[in-house]
Parts: sequence; structure tokens; C-alpha cells
Amino acid sequence: MNLSLLLRALPAHQVQNAKDVDITHITADSRQVIPGALFVAIPGVNVDGARFIPDAIARGAAAIVTETVPLSTVHCPLITVPNARAALAHLAAAWHDFPSRKLRVIGVTGTDGKTTTCQLIAAILASAGHPVGTISTISATIGERTIDTGLHTTTPDAPDVQRHLAQMVEAGAKYAIIEATSHGLAQHRLDAVEFDIAVVTNITHEHLDFHKTWENYRDAKAMLFRALATAYRKPRTAKVAVLNADDNARGVFDFLREIPVDEQIAYSAGEQGSKGAGETNLAIRPPSPVTLIRARDIEHSAQGLRFTVVTPHGELEITSPLLGRYNVSNILAAMGVGLARRVPFDAMREGIARGRGVVGRMQVMQAEPFAAIVDFAHTPNALRVALETAREISRGRVIVVFGCAGLRDIAKRARMGEVAGKLADKIVVTAEDPRTESLDAINAQIVQGLRRAGRRAREDYFIVDDRAQAIAFAIEMARAGDVVIVCGKGHERSMCFGTTEYPWSDQDTVTAALQAQKSQK
Repeated sequence: MNLSLLLRALPAHQVQNAKDVDITHITADSRQVIPGALFVAIPGVNVDGARFIPDAIARGAAAIVTETVPLSTVHCPLITVPNARAALAHLAAAWHDFPSRKLRVIGVTGTDGKTTTCQLIAAILASAGHPVGTISTISATIGERTIDTGLHTTTPDAPDVQRHLAQMVEAGAKYAIIEATSHGLAQHRLDAVEFDIAVVTNITHEHLDFHKTWENYRDAKAMLFRALATAYRKPRTAKVAVLNADDNARGVFDFLREIPVDEQIAYSAGEQGSKGAGETNLAIRPPSPVTLIRARDIEHSAQGLRFTVVTPHGELEITSPLLGRYNVSNILAAMGVGLARRVPFDAMREGIARGRGVVGRMQVMQAEPFAAIVDFAHTPNALRVALETAREISRGRVIVVFGCAGLRDIAKRARMGEVAGKLADKIVVTAEDPRTESLDAINAQIVQGLRRAGRRAREDYFIVDDRAQAIAFAIEMARAGDVVIVCGKGHERSMCFGTTEYPWSDQDTVTAALQAQKSQK
């Protein structure tokens, strides 16, 4: 593609050594530069990509995009930009002929429940006959293909996002659903994606190692909603925000409501959804039209969920195989998208009933004589709702296995220990991606919370560093009617010690421990 055509996509830039050249490839990795490539030098956390400009030129780069002019002489076109990450996103979109302008794009953000909500939205739209593609932190689904998006949960880099969107267009998709993480938004990986609907699940405590403050974390999530104002306008497609009316303990709902859009849909799973805080907030300072949907008569069992959804257009009886009352909110969020896109009630009912959940989200590995469950819960709020669900379906004790990741949010460790100490009968603390941190130090911080909850070592809680041994220990401890819930890794297929990713699966490890227990009897 011609360089001048690509540069038209950049919001702001300056060019030195202006010359029109043909570009063969766009990359931010100098090792992937081929002759004719456009190299984007991105300032990293530890290394500035500008250091690799000489290497990129030596490999045949035809042009360079950078935030700072390099000290060494550059004879090829040199494009300086305010933000190299944002520039990479816009260039990648132009390279693929702006695929998100040819799709209706739904972004889902929040601390917990994003992947499940994406799956539910996809099921609802598919039930209405709409071809759908998805990009989640687990995989990208394009037509009949499923593509792995990496070892740990985050939004793919901008070139991958745009490539997947282009593949969706080619496959005939009409909708794209994207799981928008706070890292992905803050690092501009989703810039140049033309969103039409923004959905939030909740915003609680997570990723403060990266964002530093909760307000910064909230603001990163809000970028998805602010993007609606400047996104490309598509025929017969309003810009809609789907908001959680129950998530206002720290003013999240009120904060997001102030962001201008064409339409807002608020949902509430609370018992007082029609007359509580949600409705009170909806009644004041309405910056745009608001539709409220809420759940009532919620029934939860080991077989799933049943409840009634109240909407301005009538009531809808919902049945879902998903475990956990918190999934009522995820279902309502997905239904908010259905209402925004005028999906018939029958298609919404069918899509939700068909939704079988996500690998590693309240995944039942064994139901009897005691339940064994794998869940991704790795935040204080997610651990709380996972343990509340386990308590609700347990006929005996709740035994939890969990840890906290290294080089991640330190403040949550004691909080998660306290949550486990208050809600579980037996707690097994173990490794979960310690990376280069001391596992003993991580576990000691978790133990601070356990002690705050009044729990005693080797009686209520146990430290078992090896995760496989910890899972086996918990399963050996279980009796009929108990629930053993293994939290933190979920769908992930590796565990990081030091700087090395080792193959790992909680599901395989739980299965092996269950088989070993049965063989001993």
C-alpha cells in the first residue's frame, strides 16, 4: 500500500524526508521488519522502541513512525506522531481498509463478566440470524474458526484486532463483539475501532499495578464510552451505552451516564431495581433517553437460573444453564444489546437458553458426590461472587484453592484473603503466576487477610506452594456434599514462574486429582 494513503489515517503527524514509497508490512517489532516495512517505534515499559530504529532500517524498513526524532541519521521517510501506539492502531485499520466501518461493533468492558457477556451477546444475535464474530481475551471466533489470542487475558494488539475484524468482513459477519480490557483501551489497541454499542459489567478493584489509582482504572474503562462520540456513523445505527444501574457504590453508574450518546439502556439485577437507587439515579439529570430493564423473581440452583425480565416492551421469562446469581447481570447486559438492536424476545430467550458459558467460568468438573468447579475468579469481587455461588449450591463445606499473580495488583492480595476467610470453610493458598516475585511474599500478603477474617493456619487455611499438590490436597479433603472450587486460572493454559511460561491447565489437574482419588478407594 502507498505510504501517503496510510498516513491519511493518522489524526496528527509530521513528516521528514517526505517520499512516497510502497509499504509491504506494518510492525512494531523490529525483528519482524522485512524490506518495504513500516516500522512503528513504540515506547515500552522497559525498553523504548526507538532504540531499534537502526536495526529496522538495516532490515529494510521503508519508513519509520516514532514519537521522538532519533539521534542517528535517518534517510527514509520519518513520521513523528504524538502517540505511537495510537498511530499503530490507525495505520493497521487503514492497512485493512477500515473493517470496523463495515460491521456493527459492540464493545464490552468491566472488571468481571466480560467474556461471558460477550458470549451471551453473540448467542442472542446468532439466534436472531445475524452472522457474528468475536474477539475476547480467550479467542477470536471468525465464521467456523476459533483463533487463540494468547496465554494471558488481555485485548490483542491493534494489528491483530484489525486483522481479525477484516477476516470477519471477509467471512460475511455483520456484527463484531470485542472484549475491551482496561489495558487494551489505555494502550490504544482499540483506537480506530468504530464502536456502535458500549457495554459495562462492573468496575471494581483490579489492575492498580498498571493504572495506579482506581480513578485511572475507571477512566480507562470509560474510554470505550467516550469513543462512541467520535466513531464512524453507520446507516440506521445509533450509538448506545448499556450501563449497570446496580454499580454505583463508587459512583460508576452516575459517572458513565454523563458521557453523551444517542441512547442509554440501564439494567438492574437488584431486588429493588424498579424503585431503588437505580431508578432514583435514572430520574435525575437525564443527558439522553434511558431505557431501564430489570430482573425479578430470581431462582438459582445447581441447574442454573430462572427469572423474569421487566422491560418497557413487556416481560420475558428467562432460563439459563449458567451458575451464579451474578450471571443475571451478565444476561441483562447482553439483553440490553438485544434491545438496542431490536432483537425479538424469542431470539433473546433462545440465545440465553443456549448459552453454555465460558471455559473456566464456574465450570463444573464433577457434580457428585462432591462438586469440583474451576473458575477464573482472580479479583476480590469475582472471588466473593464465586464463593457465594459455591455456598448456595453446597450441601456441606466450601473448600477454595486460589493464589495471586506476581507483578500485578498488590493491594488486592490481602483483600482476597479476607474474602476467602469470610466465605469459605477451608482455604488452600497456592501459586498463580508468581513470575519474578517471591511466592512466599505473595502468600504472606494473602495470609494477612485470612488472619483479619479470624482464620487459623493449618486448621482453617493451608499453604501449599505447588498448585497441583494444592488441588489434590483440597480434593482429598472433600466429603459428600462439599464444593471444591479452584480459582484464578480459569481457561488459561500456562503458568509463569520467573520469566518462563510453563504449560498448565486447572481442568486437567482437577481431573487427574479426581481420578487419583477414585483409584485409591
